[in-house]
Amino acid sequence: MDSLTQAALGAAIGEVILGRKIGYKGAAIGVIVATIPDLDIVLLPFYSSVERISIHRGFSHSILFSLIGSILIAFILTKLKWTKQISYIRLLIFCWLALFTHMLLDAFTTYGTQLLLPFSNYRVSFDSVNIVDPFYTLPLLLGLILGLTYFRNKDSRSFYSKVGLAISSLYLLLTLGIKSYVNQKFDEVLTSQGIEYSSLLTVPVKIGSISWYGVAKTNNSLFIGRYNNLSQNPITLTEFPINDYLLNNIPIEISSTLKWFSKGFYTVAESNGKLRLYNMQCDMQGIRTYRNYKAPTAFYFEITPLSNGNYDLTTGMHKKQKK
Repeated sequence: MDSLTQAALGAAIGEVILGRKIGYKGAAIGVIVATIPDLDIVLLPFYSSVERISIHRGFSHSILFSLIGSILIAFILTKLKWTKQISYIRLLIFCWLALFTHMLLDAFTTYGTQLLLPFSNYRVSFDSVNIVDPFYTLPLLLGLILGLTYFRNKDSRSFYSKVGLAISSLYLLLTLGIKSYVNQKFDEVLTSQGIEYSSLLTVPVKIGSISWYGVAKTNNSLFIGRYNNLSQNPITLTEFPINDYLLNNIPIEISSTLKWFSKGFYTVAESNGKLRLYNMQCDMQGIRTYRNYKAPTAFYFEITPLSNGNYDLTTGMHKKQKK
C-alpha cells in the first residue's frame, strides 16, 4: 500500500498498544517502525536493473524479517527514554504487529510480497485492493485523529483507533468476497464463449474495489476484459497473443525474472528490434491503442540487444492519446 496508509496503520497499532502509557509518542513510534520494511528501496541503486525487480518487497517484507526485526527493535526501544519503562514483551508484540501488518497489507495488493523468504521467493498477492484505497485508509486516520486530539485525555482514547482498525480490516475481508464475485462473472463470460483458460487473474483498479480487470490465460493468449460492480456492464474480451517464443534468445536471468514477476500473466511484443514485456500482474491500466498497435496495458519492460552481445533492461510507458 501507499506510504500514508502504512504510516496510519503503524500509528494506530502504536496508539492501541502504547498510547495509554506514553501518549502520542506511541503513534509516532508506530509510524517509524511500520515504515522500516519499505527502506529496502534505499538499496536499489546497488543492484542491476534485473535484480531490482526482486529487491523491493523482498526479505524486508518476509515473515522471518518481522520476527528478527521485532526482537531487535524491541530491545532498542527498552533503552530509549520514551519507552524504557514499558515491558519488553509489550514492546515485542507492538513491533511484530507493526512490521507484520505492513507486510500482510501489501500482500492484498497485486504487487504482492515475498513473505516466505529465504525459503521461497513466491510472491503472495491476494489481488483484492488497489495500492491507494481511501476506503481502507480513512477509518484508520479518523480513529487515530479522534484518539490523539479530542479524546486524548480520556481512558477511552485507544478505543477509536481500535474501531478504525476493525473497520479497515473488515473492508479487506469484504474485498476478498467482491473478488470472488468478480471471478464468477468472468468465468461465466469465458465459459459462454468457449474459452478454456488455465488461470484467471482479477485485479481492482481505482478505489473501492468497484472497477476490475480480468485476465484469463490460455496456452497461447491472454483474454482481457473489464467489469464494473456498479454498472454491471457486459464484459467484452480482447485477445492478446503471449508470444513467449520471443524470449527464447535472451539471457535466462532476464526472462525468468520477468516471468516470475508477472506470475505468468504477461505478453511480449517486438518493436524496432527491441522486446517489450507487458506485466498484467503488477500493472493494469487498461488497453492502449495507437493506430494499428494495441498494447494490453501502459507500462512495459523493454529489452534491448547491445553490440557486445549483452542486453539492456529498461522500462517505458504508453501515454493515453488525447481525444
